[in-house]
Amino acid sequence: MKEVSPDHLYQLFNRSKRNTENVIKAAPIGICITNPSGHFEMVNPAYCEFYGYREEEILGQHFTVVVPEAFRTRLSALHDDFIQGNETHELRQEWDVLTKSGDVHTIIAEAARIEGEDGQSRKVTFIIDITQRKQLEVRLKQANERLDHLAHHDELTELFNRRAGLQRLDEEIKRCKRYGTTFSIAIYDLDDFKAINDTYGHCTGDTVLQQMTALVSKTLRDTDFHVRLGGEEFLIIMPGVNAEEAHLAMERVRETVAQNPFTEHQLSITLSSGVASYVEASGTRLLDRADKAMYQAKQTGRNHVVIASSSM
Repeated sequence: MKEVSPDHLYQLFNRSKRNTENVIKAAPIGICITNPSGHFEMVNPAYCEFYGYREEEILGQHFTVVVPEAFRTRLSALHDDFIQGNETHELRQEWDVLTKSGDVHTIIAEAARIEGEDGQSRKVTFIIDITQRKQLEVRLKQANERLDHLAHHDELTELFNRRAGLQRLDEEIKRCKRYGTTFSIAIYDLDDFKAINDTYGHCTGDTVLQQMTALVSKTLRDTDFHVRLGGEEFLIIMPGVNAEEAHLAMERVRETVAQNPFTEHQLSITLSSGVASYVEASGTRLLDRADKAMYQAKQTGRNHVVIASSSM
């Protein structure tokens, strides 16, 4: 429907009562008139076309027939207040409405109060369909949320990405310095993962990463921060735990992964991990210590967890 100013129509409406019906019928936007009890007294063709009713089907019915059930009580009360002249809501509002076929649309409804021949007030409502605009707004919002998600998450595993992980690491270091708390990190990667890609293909390798990281996340605490650094290498930030506690946590992770086969090929996967607790140093230094401990775990036969020594 073509958007026409309700104010302009209202001026025409009051200019000559003899032309009221003609103005309403010719209007390109939906218009209805409801009596004090909220029942339809007049609807124009555009109103009927929008809602899918014939004029004779809708006249005499309560206006809430075109309103979702959840809104009916509220809108009836607003209508009563409006008729009595003591409304406190805005006259121009956005609502979801129902067509005869059950489709939900979004409209802008603007109301005006007129006096009927019996001296009682009537409500004239002008409606403009904004369904497409609202759908575009929803899609735009979803797209923006997806872009924001992708800016901080790895697309394959849905874990936090390297950038978000390093940012969180810096935040934990600042928190440690300010409050004197402790935290530890663990770096782990999958043993012989290249052989999986070479033997079964990268699609299977991707599935392994998805299933494995989901399993690891379930094993971790809600307060731990699980990050994909790149490839098959991952970082876990563990606030409030020392190196020994982090070691126990990663042993649980290691055992859980080793005991669970992955993909339809029932592949056995193991991981090696290095754990480091924060001391007065940079995030880069902390990562380097954990990384060296992880490679030490690989050199000792893989499927191990090693705590970084202070000399690393």
